[in-house]
Amino acid sequence: MNDLQIVNDRLNALIGNLSAPARKEMARNIAKKLRASQQKNIKNQQAPDGTPFKPRKAQPIRSKKGRVKREMFAKLRTAKYLKAQSTSDEAVIQFTGRVQRMARVHHYGLRDRPSRKGKDVQYESRPLLGLNKLDLQAIEDVIMDFIR
Repeated sequence: MNDLQIVNDRLNALIGNLSAPARKEMARNIAKKLRASQQKNIKNQQAPDGTPFKPRKAQPIRSKKGRVKREMFAKLRTAKYLKAQSTSDEAVIQFTGRVQRMARVHHYGLRDRPSRKGKDVQYESRPLLGLNKLDLQAIEDVIMDFIR
Protein backbone atom coordinates (compact mmCIF):
# COMPACT_ATOMS: atom_id res chain seq x y z
CA MET A 1 0.00 0.00 0.00
CA ASN A 2 1.40 3.40 -0.89
CA ASP A 3 1.55 6.37 1.47
CA LEU A 4 -1.16 8.28 -0.37
CA GLN A 5 -3.64 5.43 0.06
CA ILE A 6 -2.93 5.31 3.81
CA VAL A 7 -3.58 9.07 4.12
CA ASN A 8 -6.75 8.74 2.06
CA ASP A 9 -8.04 5.88 4.24
CA ARG A 10 -7.36 7.83 7.44
CA LEU A 11 -9.02 10.95 6.03
CA ASN A 12 -12.11 8.92 5.07
CA ALA A 13 -12.23 7.48 8.59
CA LEU A 14 -12.03 10.96 10.15
CA ILE A 15 -14.78 12.26 7.89
CA GLY A 16 -16.86 9.16 8.66
CA ASN A 17 -16.59 9.98 12.38
CA LEU A 18 -18.37 13.30 11.84
CA SER A 19 -22.10 13.34 12.45
CA ALA A 20 -24.45 13.48 9.47
CA PRO A 21 -25.39 17.17 10.05
CA ALA A 22 -21.70 18.08 10.32
CA ARG A 23 -20.92 16.24 7.06
CA LYS A 24 -23.86 18.00 5.39
CA GLU A 25 -22.60 21.38 6.60
CA MET A 26 -19.11 20.55 5.29
CA ALA A 27 -20.56 19.51 1.91
CA ARG A 28 -22.62 22.72 1.80
CA ASN A 29 -19.50 24.82 2.38
CA ILE A 30 -17.62 22.91 -0.32
CA ALA A 31 -20.51 23.37 -2.78
CA LYS A 32 -20.70 27.12 -2.10
CA LYS A 33 -16.96 27.57 -2.62
CA LEU A 34 -17.01 25.53 -5.82
CA ARG A 35 -20.01 27.42 -7.21
CA ALA A 36 -18.27 30.74 -6.55
CA SER A 37 -15.16 29.45 -8.31
CA GLN A 38 -17.15 28.25 -11.32
CA GLN A 39 -19.03 31.57 -11.50
CA LYS A 40 -15.72 33.43 -11.48
CA ASN A 41 -14.37 31.28 -14.32
CA ILE A 42 -17.50 31.85 -16.41
CA LYS A 43 -17.36 35.61 -15.73
CA ASN A 44 -13.72 35.71 -16.83
CA GLN A 45 -14.66 33.75 -19.97
CA GLN A 46 -12.19 30.97 -19.24
CA ALA A 47 -12.23 27.21 -18.84
CA PRO A 48 -11.43 25.69 -15.43
CA ASP A 49 -7.85 25.04 -16.58
CA GLY A 50 -7.37 28.77 -17.31
CA THR A 51 -7.55 28.72 -21.10
CA PRO A 52 -9.81 31.41 -22.60
CA PHE A 53 -13.09 30.48 -24.28
CA LYS A 54 -13.10 30.37 -28.06
CA PRO A 55 -14.69 33.61 -29.34
CA ARG A 56 -18.08 33.67 -31.00
CA LYS A 57 -18.22 32.99 -34.72
CA ALA A 58 -18.68 35.95 -37.06
CA GLN A 59 -22.33 36.45 -37.95
CA PRO A 60 -23.62 36.35 -41.55
CA ILE A 61 -23.53 39.56 -43.58
CA ARG A 62 -27.33 40.00 -43.46
CA SER A 63 -27.36 40.35 -39.69
CA LYS A 64 -26.80 43.53 -37.68
CA LYS A 65 -23.49 45.32 -37.98
CA GLY A 66 -21.14 45.73 -35.03
CA ARG A 67 -19.88 43.44 -32.36
CA VAL A 68 -21.88 41.55 -29.75
CA LYS A 69 -21.57 43.60 -26.58
CA ARG A 70 -22.81 40.99 -24.13
CA GLU A 71 -20.47 38.48 -22.61
CA MET A 72 -21.19 34.80 -23.13
CA PHE A 73 -23.14 32.95 -20.44
CA ALA A 74 -23.88 36.09 -18.38
CA LYS A 75 -27.20 34.79 -17.03
CA LEU A 76 -26.03 31.19 -16.91
CA ARG A 77 -23.67 31.84 -14.02
CA THR A 78 -26.38 33.28 -11.75
CA ALA A 79 -27.61 31.35 -8.73
CA LYS A 80 -30.96 30.91 -10.47
CA TYR A 81 -29.42 28.50 -12.99
CA LEU A 82 -26.19 27.30 -11.37
CA LYS A 83 -27.30 25.44 -8.25
CA ALA A 84 -25.20 24.16 -5.38
CA GLN A 85 -26.76 21.21 -3.54
CA SER A 86 -25.41 19.05 -0.76
CA THR A 87 -26.23 16.01 1.33
CA SER A 88 -24.25 14.33 4.06
CA ASP A 89 -22.52 12.24 1.37
CA GLU A 90 -22.00 14.60 -1.57
CA ALA A 91 -21.75 18.15 -2.86
CA VAL A 92 -23.17 18.86 -6.33
CA ILE A 93 -22.91 21.91 -8.58
CA GLN A 94 -25.13 21.70 -11.67
CA PHE A 95 -27.13 23.72 -14.15
CA THR A 96 -30.87 23.32 -13.72
CA GLY A 97 -33.93 23.56 -15.87
CA ARG A 98 -33.88 24.29 -19.56
CA VAL A 99 -30.39 25.83 -19.49
CA GLN A 100 -28.90 22.44 -18.63
CA ARG A 101 -29.22 21.33 -22.25
CA MET A 102 -27.67 24.53 -23.58
CA ALA A 103 -24.82 24.30 -21.08
CA ARG A 104 -24.16 20.69 -22.14
CA VAL A 105 -23.99 21.70 -25.82
CA HIS A 106 -21.42 24.41 -25.10
CA HIS A 107 -19.46 22.39 -22.55
CA TYR A 108 -18.86 19.46 -24.88
CA GLY A 109 -18.98 21.30 -28.22
CA LEU A 110 -22.03 19.52 -29.65
CA ARG A 111 -24.33 20.33 -32.57
CA ASP A 112 -27.58 22.17 -31.88
CA ARG A 113 -30.16 24.43 -33.47
CA PRO A 114 -30.07 27.97 -32.08
CA SER A 115 -33.69 28.49 -33.15
CA ARG A 116 -36.58 26.20 -34.02
CA LYS A 117 -36.34 26.71 -37.78
CA GLY A 118 -32.59 27.37 -37.89
CA LYS A 119 -29.85 25.18 -39.27
CA ASP A 120 -27.75 22.91 -37.08
CA VAL A 121 -24.67 24.67 -35.74
CA GLN A 122 -21.49 23.02 -34.48
CA TYR A 123 -20.52 24.84 -31.29
CA GLU A 124 -16.98 25.19 -30.02
CA SER A 125 -16.17 23.35 -26.82
CA ARG A 126 -16.26 25.81 -23.92
CA PRO A 127 -15.90 23.86 -20.66
CA LEU A 128 -18.12 25.60 -18.10
CA LEU A 129 -17.65 23.39 -15.04
CA GLY A 130 -14.57 21.60 -13.78
CA LEU A 131 -11.98 21.46 -11.03
CA ASN A 132 -8.51 22.92 -11.00
CA LYS A 133 -5.73 22.89 -8.42
CA LEU A 134 -7.11 25.92 -6.57
CA ASP A 135 -10.52 24.25 -6.27
CA LEU A 136 -8.98 21.07 -4.91
CA GLN A 137 -6.99 23.13 -2.39
CA ALA A 138 -10.17 24.93 -1.31
CA ILE A 139 -11.90 21.57 -0.80
CA GLU A 140 -8.97 20.33 1.29
CA ASP A 141 -9.06 23.52 3.40
CA VAL A 142 -12.78 23.10 4.15
CA ILE A 143 -12.28 19.46 5.09
CA MET A 144 -9.33 20.29 7.35
CA ASP A 145 -11.34 23.05 9.07
CA PHE A 146 -14.12 20.58 9.88
CA ILE A 147 -11.79 17.83 11.08
CA ARG A 148 -9.92 20.09 13.53
